[in-house]
Amino acid sequence: MTLEQPTGEMWQKIREELNEKPEGKEQDLEHIKEWLKKEPHLPDEFDDQRIMTFLRGCKFSLEKAKRKLDMYFTMRAAVPEFFDNRDVMRPELQEILNIVQMPPLPGLTPDGRRVILMRGVDKDAQTPNVADAFKLALMLGDVRLAEEKEGVAGDIYILDASVATPTHFAKFTPTLVKKFLVCVQEAYPVKLKQIHVINVSPLVDKIVNFVKPFIKEKIRDRIFLHSDTNELYKHVPKEMLPAEYGGNAGPMNDLHNAWVKKLAEYKDWFAEQEKYKANEALRPGKPTNYDELFGIDGSFRQLVID
Repeated sequence: MTLEQPTGEMWQKIREELNEKPEGKEQDLEHIKEWLKKEPHLPDEFDDQRIMTFLRGCKFSLEKAKRKLDMYFTMRAAVPEFFDNRDVMRPELQEILNIVQMPPLPGLTPDGRRVILMRGVDKDAQTPNVADAFKLALMLGDVRLAEEKEGVAGDIYILDASVATPTHFAKFTPTLVKKFLVCVQEAYPVKLKQIHVINVSPLVDKIVNFVKPFIKEKIRDRIFLHSDTNELYKHVPKEMLPAEYGGNAGPMNDLHNAWVKKLAEYKDWFAEQEKYKANEALRPGKPTNYDELFGIDGSFRQLVID
């Protein structure tokens, strides 16, 4: 699976949006690499392409990129249930991949955004281990740190809720959801532009209404619920979607299988990364308190999305 990269005018427009200046980006990259070497609690090095993705995601703010990278390595120690044993061929992960699909689509929207489409494939499937499902989503995030060679103008998520049932959501605990959202928002250079939920039902309305008070207004305003899929095409070009949604990107199964294969190609990288995590015993100043970080003692209302 190859992701289309922005070129020409789109590339130029994204460079401006990301505050990327050809004459300064190598200097910024070197600055971050030097900073990693000086921080006793962090790994001494990280590969250039991934650091560049962090810089782009932080619009080349060095301080913001440092905070994100620090959190990226902190999460690896804080949430082992998401970051250990990340071999996509493990039976428990294969089991999820048989019933959940979440491929990033190969094309880009006209304004240079990447679209990720998530769906369940069987209404009667048993709810999988939620931590393992979140693990797979973060594995895709890690692969994209390497595969987004030029940087994109943000992400659009499409969630197809056609097979969602109350049973599926019974295993989603506030603590797990908090941990996942802290990871996504604080530890990855994600620029979330829109969330579209299609094939909605009264259940989906309830879930979205439950979550909405806990997220910032900026993101709340970017959530769109569609009972008619035609409404989606006003935001995402129909032709870039999979065949099942009227587009030209090929069958969803093919896109999904290509990403499973891509995750398998990263098997050695995932295994190697298990040793790269923050060491709180060496952190200058106060070590991170994981309970405070995730607000475990507080209410679900503490969950904040930037």
